[in-house]
Amino acid sequence: MDFTITKNEEAFRLELRSWLEENLPPGWLDGNKELPKEKEAYSQFLRDWQRKLYEGGWAAIAWPKEYGGRDATLMEEIIYHQEMVRIDAPPLINYIGIHMVGPTLIQSGTEEQKEKHIQKILTGEEVWCQGYSEPNAGSDLAAIQTNAVKEGDKWIINGQKVWTSFGQFADKCFLLARTSYDREKKHRGITAFLLDMHQPGVETKPIIQMDGKQEFNEVYLTDAIASDADIVGELDKGWRVMIALMLHERTGIGAELFTLEKRFNDLVEMAKEHEVNGQPLLKDSFIRQKMAGLYARVRGSLLNYYRNLTITLKQGHPGAESSIDKLVVSELTKEMAAFAMSIQGHQGVLWKENALIDTRWQENFLASFGQTIGGGTSEVQRNTIGERLLGLPKDLGR
Repeated sequence: MDFTITKNEEAFRLELRSWLEENLPPGWLDGNKELPKEKEAYSQFLRDWQRKLYEGGWAAIAWPKEYGGRDATLMEEIIYHQEMVRIDAPPLINYIGIHMVGPTLIQSGTEEQKEKHIQKILTGEEVWCQGYSEPNAGSDLAAIQTNAVKEGDKWIINGQKVWTSFGQFADKCFLLARTSYDREKKHRGITAFLLDMHQPGVETKPIIQMDGKQEFNEVYLTDAIASDADIVGELDKGWRVMIALMLHERTGIGAELFTLEKRFNDLVEMAKEHEVNGQPLLKDSFIRQKMAGLYARVRGSLLNYYRNLTITLKQGHPGAESSIDKLVVSELTKEMAAFAMSIQGHQGVLWKENALIDTRWQENFLASFGQTIGGGTSEVQRNTIGERLLGLPKDLGR
């Protein structure tokens, strides 16, 4: 592993840190991090935040300079995520647009598509979602059934998408639809479309999670319309575009691991402050032992990520090792939140208005189950690790 931070990278960190101190929402660094509850106010708050990032040159640092980015290196992206996690920055409402759709259009889009969308993605004027998963095609994207049929100069799209992040805020959708059928190879005949979400025939319904939040949605398409100009790449070859889009999200797992590390530090603080029978939790030898084990695993996970990052820096592209990072951070996040609740005693089962303490751990625990599904289930990650890293035979159940 190479932990060397160059002078230029350290200067990058200090520049970002200084900008954040001057431009975060008022009171943010003092602990006033309450986001608006009402949907429209929440959306506007985060759009305003992205606009500020854009104006400061921090909205899409990995993009080429000619498109409004900074040509940031992979290490600079990692530093960026470290700093954003450190101050618990407001979430990025256009995460899909910035990290996936924009880079894909820069690589594979037409000049008309770039001119129409790139600037608006940067400013937050256009918020994007992905139309990938379906009720019968989650991890197996090649099994999608949403279809697009050509009628004149238009494509008529019908089907259903599910687990659509940011769908309740989205103006546009990067949609996969079937445009032809190949019985032997299911991934053939899929086309990527840029779909307008504000048109008749597109209905978004919330999926309310266990923690009461709405981070996912169902999207119903009934004679929705797209044109030839909305096709990304070539007709029937959207699988290639989809693979390219997924490769653009280079550092997201790093941000999750940095968040996991921060949560462990929060757990230590909670164990220092929270008392049972007049004694801080951290005085309990069993709790200290358990937390030492968690620390070792969190630290080991981060060091393994740095090892995999070093491999990526040397070979120029990520490998299957990222599945280890994804699996560990998903499962360890759930385990840590469950432990935090358990040591709170009977107060740990209270919720929201009935709670006598901060319920962030309860919220984290309930949300953590989704983390073991989104972005590739833990089962899929285990198969990838077994087959591509350990050389085991393919899962016969697939």
